[in-house]
Amino acid sequence: MSSNISSLTLFRSLYQPQQAFAELARAEPSSLRIFLSYSLWLLLLPPVFSLIGAANFGWRLGADQPLFMTTNTLLIISAGYFVALLFGLFSTAIISRWMAKTYGASVSLGRHMALITMVGQPLAIASAAHLFPDVLVNVLVLIPATIWGMYLLYSGIPVALETPPERGMLMASALMAWLLVAVVSLLGISMSLWVLGVGPLLGV
Repeated sequence: MSSNISSLTLFRSLYQPQQAFAELARAEPSSLRIFLSYSLWLLLLPPVFSLIGAANFGWRLGADQPLFMTTNTLLIISAGYFVALLFGLFSTAIISRWMAKTYGASVSLGRHMALITMVGQPLAIASAAHLFPDVLVNVLVLIPATIWGMYLLYSGIPVALETPPERGMLMASALMAWLLVAVVSLLGISMSLWVLGVGPLLGV
């Protein structure tokens, strides 16, 4: 069994997912190596795209005029976006590994880190839509990317983590529940910060 997995394999999960998952199942990669060589760069894409788009075009949230913010505010929001994604990656990988014992799956943290990176990859790439931060445009782009990510999660767990398909489906559903809770919590925290003046001026 190989102790490593290439960045190309992680990228190939976009168009040859089953082959990529099978290769991951034969590896015992280092979680730190996965993060530094691939995950980190994917996590940087959405905040960077968002910063560039908001600085050049402003946020289009349904009002007649786009919403522009100062450079310092945009940097704070982009940094917060990155921290949230970072927390999401590590927390989901750790929770996935914690669940693995229940569902008879591999408990290799490196495999879980790689799998969650693969699952999030479509959304990271689709975040190029942030270059034009219009709500409708982003929704139209990110919804298909989310569906593809869900497909990768449900199809990847049984193969990459070596668990029966029925257990893999249950584990994927449990992870989806965690991700939905995390997203709703993040929205609530974001709105609270905005009301306090960090971001768009929504204070009342």
